[in-house]
Amino acid sequence: MQIFPRRHAPGTAPGTLGVVTTPAESVCSRLTAFDRETLVEAEIVGPEEMSKAPPGLTVWLDVEGHDLDLISALGAHLDIHPLALEDVLNVGQRTKSEDFGNTLFVVMDHFFLEPDTGAVAKDQVSLVIKPGTVLSVRERRSGLFEPVRERLRVGKARLRGGGSGYLAYALMDTLVDHLFPVLENIGDRIEDVEDTLLDGRSEDLSTLHELKRELMVLRKSLWPLRNMLNWIYHSETDLFNDETRLYLRDVVDHATRALDLVETLREMVSSLMDLYLTSLSNRMNETMKVLTIIATIFIPLSFIAGLYGMNFERSASPWNMPELGWYWGYPFALGVMAAVTIGLLVFFRRRGWI
Repeated sequence: MQIFPRRHAPGTAPGTLGVVTTPAESVCSRLTAFDRETLVEAEIVGPEEMSKAPPGLTVWLDVEGHDLDLISALGAHLDIHPLALEDVLNVGQRTKSEDFGNTLFVVMDHFFLEPDTGAVAKDQVSLVIKPGTVLSVRERRSGLFEPVRERLRVGKARLRGGGSGYLAYALMDTLVDHLFPVLENIGDRIEDVEDTLLDGRSEDLSTLHELKRELMVLRKSLWPLRNMLNWIYHSETDLFNDETRLYLRDVVDHATRALDLVETLREMVSSLMDLYLTSLSNRMNETMKVLTIIATIFIPLSFIAGLYGMNFERSASPWNMPELGWYWGYPFALGVMAAVTIGLLVFFRRRGWI
């Protein structure tokens, strides 16, 4: 997952359009025009294709992939500010909304799970909202907005009659709703780590670091997302009527819930990391305790063995060692060592050390 956005070279003029071009076969551009009675769908390759939409209909232009020429032409046809077009094509923008008079520009992140690895990934989704027209641009082809398109096909009255403002709300609501399956997946992975954490597997720590990084990226996107949606809800733009603002308030609530979940999951990951490090420390302490007990037992045994290992000759001196010539001297020394060992073990047991 990309954390640092790609940038122009220093000194590049504002509004310069640059893009990591999507392969032509991966670009899909569709026009959907509708009102309560009419629905028109068509593939588009340029602004001239917009003539397929009868006048008076709400127009949704959905571009999957980055085709520099197509997006530049659509920008010129829809009179989109160059700064907005620059942010559309230069992905890695922060979540935000900008008001360009009769145009509202919105940048959001689409979070999803990679099919192969299950890791969290994200794409930038840009929305340009004008009276009667919505332009959505995504980094790659996906079925992200298919539920909205299907609702248009079955003739949902509120969506078909809500104009560009309600369509923009539906697209933003879809993006916010896609957060919850991702967060549920992260929660399941945290529970899996929690079940095996005390086993001390090193891969658990790697998983926790990966989860912490994913949650950091989610948090980085969700804080401005909530503020941005709240700003749109309280703005005085004419793009959203009073009925649509009620639904926008619901999106704000969903974004707030998602942010609360992210904060909760981050705290869980931090707690599990602390628990993992604590368990490692406890196991190390148990190991050191066993080694210390063994060393403590062998200290007096080593003293006794060293004492009787002094090879002095027997003599009539009062300082001689009569045990050196005693028939039972060796068994006696071993018995003393065994008694010392048993005594120490009993002492440690009564103290609760073993």
